[in-house]
Amino acid sequence: MSTATPPRSPKQDAETAEAARGMANARRGGGPPWAGVGQPAEKASTFLPSAKRLVGRLAPERVGVLAVLALGVVSVALNVVGPLLLGAATDVIFAGVIGRSLPPGVSAEQAAEAARARGDGALANLIEAHGVVPGLGIDFPALGMVLLGVIALYVGAALFGYAQGYLLNGIVQRTVFTLRRESEEKLHRLPLRYLDEQQRGEILSRVTNDVDNVSTSLQQTLSQLLTSLLTIVGVLAMMLVVSPLLTLVALVAIPLSLMLTTAIAKRSQPQFVAQWRGTGRLNALIEETFTGHELVRVFGRTERSAADFAERNADLYEASFRAQFVSGIIMPAMMFVGNLTYVAVAVIGGLRVASGALSLGDVQAFIQYSRQFTQPLTQVASMANLLQSGVASAERVFELLDAPEQSPDPAVPLVRAGRAGRVAFEHVSFRYRADTPLIEDLSLVAEPGQTVAIVGPTGAGKTTLVNLILRFYELDSGRITLDGVDIAKMARADLRSGIGMVLQDTWLFGGTIRDNIAYGNPDATEEQVLAAARATYVDRFVRSLPDGYDTVIDEEGSNVSAGEKQLITIARAFLADPALLILDEATSSVDTRTEVLVQRAMAALRTDRTSFVIAHRLSTIRDADLILVMEAGRIVEQGTHAQLLAAGGVYRALHDSQFAGAAADR
Repeated sequence: MSTATPPRSPKQDAETAEAARGMANARRGGGPPWAGVGQPAEKASTFLPSAKRLVGRLAPERVGVLAVLALGVVSVALNVVGPLLLGAATDVIFAGVIGRSLPPGVSAEQAAEAARARGDGALANLIEAHGVVPGLGIDFPALGMVLLGVIALYVGAALFGYAQGYLLNGIVQRTVFTLRRESEEKLHRLPLRYLDEQQRGEILSRVTNDVDNVSTSLQQTLSQLLTSLLTIVGVLAMMLVVSPLLTLVALVAIPLSLMLTTAIAKRSQPQFVAQWRGTGRLNALIEETFTGHELVRVFGRTERSAADFAERNADLYEASFRAQFVSGIIMPAMMFVGNLTYVAVAVIGGLRVASGALSLGDVQAFIQYSRQFTQPLTQVASMANLLQSGVASAERVFELLDAPEQSPDPAVPLVRAGRAGRVAFEHVSFRYRADTPLIEDLSLVAEPGQTVAIVGPTGAGKTTLVNLILRFYELDSGRITLDGVDIAKMARADLRSGIGMVLQDTWLFGGTIRDNIAYGNPDATEEQVLAAARATYVDRFVRSLPDGYDTVIDEEGSNVSAGEKQLITIARAFLADPALLILDEATSSVDTRTEVLVQRAMAALRTDRTSFVIAHRLSTIRDADLILVMEAGRIVEQGTHAQLLAAGGVYRALHDSQFAGAAADR
């Protein structure tokens, strides 16, 4: 089957989006709002629900997550024991320095009593607290064993941390892989109505930029967040072991840090939502401007496009600046709180050492623990901007995943017994908008092998009629049957597999000319592809190209003319050999001589199959078996070319307006 994307109106300014929709509907008799508006409505940030849902995406990886958690616990446990051993090493050195200054042959108790007798109570407390041996210097064997233990701890912590990071990286990438795949699959299940109402760049931004940002945020935050939380718990336990009093001093930082982080996060999260929404709007503008760059230049809209870009770029700059600046305040605020805690611990710890309540190594270890305690708090705070940015992007992706889908195919779809191509509209009613009627109580029958031409003014509902046959939209009432089977009870794939479609707006894919023709039937042989090309007069211009059928069509098909692109799409439909053929102004882009040739090819293509031909040039449909004249969604006249001319009605007026104008021009 040969298909093409629906036509889209030029981009409308955001401030006139609603008016643009109304004008587009009026032009199409109430048709869909093709104009690229469709920005999501502003809404309050839903950080916690979106964050929970994002974390819930890790559920299929629960075994790996548990392994990561276990490795993290072991790695953090080894890390937090290190300062305690380093404190023991400090005590060994300190005891050796003091012991070397004392006379040998006396006990530690005697040395302490002698110091008190001299009025040096502080030295006496140090001798008792550190287990000093008078006359003995630094015990290097003992110091070496302690240091080897510290090295072993840190090496083990690094190895477990590496294994944790390796596993977590795989978990995150598989999760994002699934999210990206679901987003792509969702696009195929969305109704055409949804795609009509959204800008292409906005949708692309959700499935590319936002998904990538989720990946980056998860990768950078999950590992650090897990390690930081485990470190907080482990360090807190060790701090309580060393000194409950100093632990209370250090814990003062927690409520203060939470209050600062919460207050700042509340102000920064809406800015991140605005930042990624602005990114989507900017991408939409860029995509539309550069896709239609020829029209932009022809109509002298370059400066206006540049102004629109500058405006949206400025909006994105403002939102990004506010988001990053506000969230960036968290880090220095947390460092300030951490420094206050450090000063308090150092002062109180020094007093406790002087009183003999703690050893110097214990205070050293506790100062390290206080740093390790505030550092993960600071890291968690510094990750707030990444986390909020990732959740804001996840929220936009979830909005796409939650969008209403097209109605599912029947559980047991009906299948046509044959492929004759009889199409019947039975009291069909349809409207794009509830308050704007379009097609009301329409009934018609296209018999197998008939060529049914549809004519009428713009907005009469001609294209809508064929879109309904393809089930691009669902009916409001009535039904359409294909070979006696209600198309609503058929699988869409089965329905469309027997329909070929050539639209006025051509669409070629990146690849060779041969690939683009074979798109209509991937299983076709080389000879079948060439036969289709010869039948539709593609062969005559392809032979003149240096690479022939291996000529690569660029992204926009700019290396072939508009008429040649149309011929390729017609060849694509020819190769599909459908039972039902839909031609929507299929020859509008070809020259007069080529049109004559294509008309002959179309005549051969329409043989033994039902064809719906939408045309504005009445000269192209004179030989149609049935001509339908539509106005405002209704069939006002029907018959053959001769019958309608003889009737002297709307068709005669259309005919005379075209040919009288041509005569006047001569």
